[in-house]
Amino acid sequence: MPLFNRFLLQPAEERLANLPLPCSVQLPGGQRIGAAQPRLRFIVRDGRAFMHLAQGAIGRLAEDYVEGRLEIEGRLRDLMLAVPALFGTDPTHESTNMLPHLLGRMQRSLWERSHHSRAKDAAQVQSHYDISDAFYALWLDPLRVYSCAYFQTPDMSLAQAQEAKLDHICKKLRLQPGERFIDIGAGWGGLLLWAAEHYGVHATGITLSQNQYTYVNQIIERKGLQSRVQMLLQDYRDIDESQPYDKVASVGMCEHVGRPNLPIYFAKIYRLLKPGGLVLNHGITAGGTDNPQLAGGMGDFIEKYIFPGGQLVHASVMLEAMARGKLEALDAECLRPHYAQTLWHWLDALEAREREAREVLGAHAEKILRAYRLYLAGSAMGFEQGWMSLFQILGSRPDSVVETRESSPAKLRAVQCDYPFNREYMYTRTDG
Repeated sequence: MPLFNRFLLQPAEERLANLPLPCSVQLPGGQRIGAAQPRLRFIVRDGRAFMHLAQGAIGRLAEDYVEGRLEIEGRLRDLMLAVPALFGTDPTHESTNMLPHLLGRMQRSLWERSHHSRAKDAAQVQSHYDISDAFYALWLDPLRVYSCAYFQTPDMSLAQAQEAKLDHICKKLRLQPGERFIDIGAGWGGLLLWAAEHYGVHATGITLSQNQYTYVNQIIERKGLQSRVQMLLQDYRDIDESQPYDKVASVGMCEHVGRPNLPIYFAKIYRLLKPGGLVLNHGITAGGTDNPQLAGGMGDFIEKYIFPGGQLVHASVMLEAMARGKLEALDAECLRPHYAQTLWHWLDALEAREREAREVLGAHAEKILRAYRLYLAGSAMGFEQGWMSLFQILGSRPDSVVETRESSPAKLRAVQCDYPFNREYMYTRTDG
C-alpha cells in the first residue's frame, strides 16, 4: 500500500466507525476496510478519493464520484444519512483560523465583482437551464416548476404541491384582474401562466435562458394568450421602467444575482413597482449568518457542476438588501422542509426515468446524471439539516399616503400599500 494510504488508513477507519450505518471502502489494490456487510460501499479508483474520504472533504468526494475516481454502491438516501457524520463539523461555520478566513474573504470579494456582468450572468444561466428541456421535463412536474413546492398536506403529489405554491404566491400578492404583473426569472412559465389564467392579470416574464424563452412563447401562442402574456429574453437590469407594475414576483432568481448586487436588484424592483405595489421574493438562503457558501468544498461542487455564479445569503442579509432598495418587508415565511420534500420527489422521478435521461443527454449523460443525482440528494439533505433554507418574503413599495381616521374610519392608518396587515387572506379558500 502506498505510504500516503497507510498514513490515511486510520482516520478513514475512524470515520467509517462513526457513521450511522454500516459502510465499507475498497482501495485500488483490493484491500477493504469497514463493515463486512455494508449498506454503502465506496470503491476507490484513485488515491485522491481516498484522501478526500479520510479528510471528510465532501465536495471533493462528490467531484471524485462525478469524474469516475470513486464509485458508490448503495442508495443515495443512505449516503445522505452518512454525510453529516462523515463531514464531522457544521458546514455553515467559517474557519476560525484568521489567515485562511481573510484570504477566503479577499478571494470571494474578487470573485463577486467579476462574476455578475450581463454577459456572464447570461452564460451562467444558460449553462444550467439550457442543458436540455427534455431532460428537465423527465423529472419536474407537468408545469415544469423548478423551485420549492408547497405541501399543504403531506400526501400531496408533486404536481399538486407545485400548483399550491403558485396559488400561494398569487394570493400573497393579492393579484387582481387587469393588473400589470411581472415574473423576474420566469423559468418555463409556470407562475406566469398560472397568474394570467387564474387571476386575469396582464403578465410579463423574463429569462436569460434561450430554451425557456422559446418554450414559453410557444405555450403562449398555443393558448392564445398573446394579448395578455409576454415572455422576454432579457436581463433584469434592462427591464423597461416606463410603465410600472402593480405586482412583482421573483422565484428562484435572487440566488443568481450575487451578494454585492442584491441592493441593486431590489432597487430595480422598487422602480418597477407602482407606489403601494407588492413584491414576492422566493429564494434559497444560507443556513449560517456569515458563511458565503457551504464548507467542505460543497459550494465549490455546486459552482463547478450545477449553478455557476450562484451565491446564497442568510435571510437577514436578504431583508437588509430589500431595505436598502427602499422596499418594506411585510411578511416572511420559511419553507425549508417543503424544499427537502420537493427535492426528494425530483430525485425519485429522475431515477425512475434514468434510461430516458441517458438517451436525452447523449454523450455526456453519465457525468451529468452523477452530478444531478448528487445535487438533488445532497440539497435535500442540506435543507433537512438546516444548512440551507428557503424564504418567501413579501414586500411593498410604500406609497407615503397616511390617511386620517376621520377620512377613512374603517381602514387601518398608515397602510401605504395593497396589504391588509394580517395573514387571513392568504389562507382563505376561494372557488374556482
